[in-house]
Amino acid sequence: MKSNREFATLAVHAGEAPCPATGALDTPIYQSTTFVAADSDEMSAVYAGEKFGYMYTRYGNPTVRALEEKLAALEGGEAALAFASGMAGISSAIMGYVKAGDHVVATRMLYGAAYNFLNKKLPRMGAEVTFVPTARVDDLERAIRPNTRVIYFETPSNPTLEVVDIAALAKMAKARGIPTIMDNTFASPALQQPLALGVTVAVHSATKYLCGHGDAMGGIVAGPKDFISELVHEVIRDYGGVISPFNAWLILRGIRTLHLRMPAHCANAQRIAEFLAAHPRIERVHYPGLASHPGHEVARRQMRAFGAMISFEAKGGYEAGKRVMDRVQLFARAASLGDTRSLIVHSASTSHRAVPRAERLAMGITDGLVRLSVGVEAAEDLLADLDQALT
Repeated sequence: MKSNREFATLAVHAGEAPCPATGALDTPIYQSTTFVAADSDEMSAVYAGEKFGYMYTRYGNPTVRALEEKLAALEGGEAALAFASGMAGISSAIMGYVKAGDHVVATRMLYGAAYNFLNKKLPRMGAEVTFVPTARVDDLERAIRPNTRVIYFETPSNPTLEVVDIAALAKMAKARGIPTIMDNTFASPALQQPLALGVTVAVHSATKYLCGHGDAMGGIVAGPKDFISELVHEVIRDYGGVISPFNAWLILRGIRTLHLRMPAHCANAQRIAEFLAAHPRIERVHYPGLASHPGHEVARRQMRAFGAMISFEAKGGYEAGKRVMDRVQLFARAASLGDTRSLIVHSASTSHRAVPRAERLAMGITDGLVRLSVGVEAAEDLLADLDQALT
C-alpha cells in the first residue's frame, strides 16, 4: 500500500489484499501453528532468514503479518510487530534497548502496569529508572545520565491527561543520541503520529481504540526496521508474547472503522468535558480539548483532535468519586478504555487502590478523580446520565 494514501484508505486497505489462492476479500484467519516447507533446502533457507516464509506461528503468521503491515502504514513506520497484549509490546520495546547497567528516563504519569514494569521489574534486570514528575522537556533533559539508553513517555497520559510536547522531546533526545519510546494508545494513529514528529518507536495497547469493540487483546510496536527485526529475533521468539491469529483478525476488523469511530468519540468527549467544566459538583476537569488545560496549545499542534479520554475531580473527595461511579446507568463500570461503549472508573478505589495515598496524590490522582472513556452513543444520553449521577 502506497504511503501517500489518505489515512482512511490505509485503515481499510493497508496490509490486506484478496487471497491469491481463493480470491477471498477478507484476510483469512490462519489458525495454524505450523507451516510446511516444500523441501529441506527451502526449510533451511526460511530458518536462516535467507528466504521469506512461515514455519511456526511464534515466529510469524500471515494473519498477524497483515496486522503488522497495516499498523506500520498507519503509524508511518518502517515496520511493526504485534504482541499478545499492550504490556507485552511495551516491555519488549524497552528490553530491545535496555540491558543491565543502563538507565531509563520516564515521565511519572504512566499507565499503571507500565510504571510497575519500569519501577519493579526492570531494576531486577540491573537497569535504573528515573521518573520525572512533570511533562516538561527541560525536566526530562535534566534527568539524563551518561548511561541513559531510552526515554519513555505517553501523551496524553493515563489518567490525568498530561500532554508532552512530542516534537520538542524527540528533538532533544535525538541531539543526545537517545531513542524515544512513546505510548500512543490514548490518541491512536488516527489522531497523533509520533514517528512523524521524531519519536523513534511508537507502542500501543491494540486492545483499546485499534480494536475498538472490547473483544480482542493485543499490542503493537512500530518503528525502524532494524529495531523491529531485532525484537523478532531476540525478544518475541524467546519470551513468546505472540498474538493469536484470531485476535489479530479481530483487531484488523476493528481498524477498518478507526477513522469513522474516532471523530464520534472525540465529538462526544468535547461536549462532555465542557459540560463537566461548568458543573457545580465538579472541582476540576482534565481534558486537552479545554482551553483551560495547560497542554491545550501543544495538543492543538500535535493532535488532529483531542481524544475521548476525560478525567475529572468530583467535589467531596473519595466518597463523592465512588458515588458518581455507582450512580451512572449508561456508563459501564469498567477499567478498560477505547470501547464503542462508554466506561467509567474511580481511580482511587480501583486501578490505584494499592498505591499509597501520598504517592497517589503526588501523581495527581486525587481522592475524587474519576476517569471516563467516552464511547460513540448519543451525546445527549451520556450527558443526561452524568447529570443525574452528579445531582
